[in-house]
Amino acid sequence: MIAIAHPLLGIEEEAAVLRVLASGRLAQGEQVATFERRFAGLCHVQDAVAVSSGTAALYLALLAHNIGPGDEVITTAFSFAATANVILLARATPVFVDIEPDTYTLDPLQVEAALTRRTKAIIAVHLYGHPCDMKRLEQLAEAYSIVLIENASHAHAAAMDGRLVGSFGTGCFSFHATMNMTTGEGGMVTTNDPAIAEKVRLLRNHGQEAYYYHVALGYNLRMTELQAALGISQIEKLGYFTEQRIANAIFLTERLKGSVQTPIVRPGYRHVYHQYTIQVPSNRNEWAAKLHAQGIETAIRYALPIPQQPFYRRRSSLFRVLTPGKRVHVKGGNPSARLPATESAAERVLSLPVHPALSEEDLSTIVREVMALCE
Repeated sequence: MIAIAHPLLGIEEEAAVLRVLASGRLAQGEQVATFERRFAGLCHVQDAVAVSSGTAALYLALLAHNIGPGDEVITTAFSFAATANVILLARATPVFVDIEPDTYTLDPLQVEAALTRRTKAIIAVHLYGHPCDMKRLEQLAEAYSIVLIENASHAHAAAMDGRLVGSFGTGCFSFHATMNMTTGEGGMVTTNDPAIAEKVRLLRNHGQEAYYYHVALGYNLRMTELQAALGISQIEKLGYFTEQRIANAIFLTERLKGSVQTPIVRPGYRHVYHQYTIQVPSNRNEWAAKLHAQGIETAIRYALPIPQQPFYRRRSSLFRVLTPGKRVHVKGGNPSARLPATESAAERVLSLPVHPALSEEDLSTIVREVMALCE
């Protein structure tokens, strides 16, 4: 089976983990501090704070910006549910707007239309590895004095006009096993605001300012030394991983373009291809089943927009949806409200393997079997 994801862990990662085990220091030590410094350097920011997951990074970013009851946070309905779940966990209100149909990322025009006096933040999701239109979102955030948070879980080392994602606002990264670099689980918050970095550090560690001296209500959302050791090794390889993903994507696009809708890359953007996502003209599930029968694993990210997820349908009073062309929120967060670009993508997207472990034979097999389905 040609897997949809394949973490690349070698002797460097094994040696790094063994060194940590031999040291006897397994939690919140020098490995975590080193990983934070290296990741801050990667993103060209002042601070990076390691946490237990990408979800923890998003949640702590909201709390560090004092987002809570009565606040609205504008985001996309076309994402993993954690993007919206953390808003609810912070007791704020998610406001879902539509995406741009070519990049699958937040449409800045819809974001601007959704702004109200209660808007406190925007969570932009760099979906599949293509950055959002951060210039326009950054302009909106500055003009209306609202917080800009980047969900960059899919987008390690992605960039726009040479500027790395995670440096436009408060960046939130995941190091889950399927991501472009991994620590198994784990996450990171990036920022150029020392106060935000300090608050995230405080909240991730039980609100401790010093050992057994608690100045805030915090959590246990720390990263372990073992995870950080993996992360340090993975950062060293991220450049190769990224270039290989881009090369694999180019191979696929050159051969599939014109037969199916292939991913676009806007001028000046660096797409890092966490997913290589095509659009299937019809019978997507049939395509997925036939490719699986030929030994090719695929993924559908995401078949259900967040407002249509069962939990959200049962709790429609907790969120709002802004339909294109309307400047008023749909009353009661109606989960049936239309988000045309989001719904079209949810019905048609199919992700193919693109990870750096693929051989040219694997890539040729993927092309051959996809082309067979186009006939």
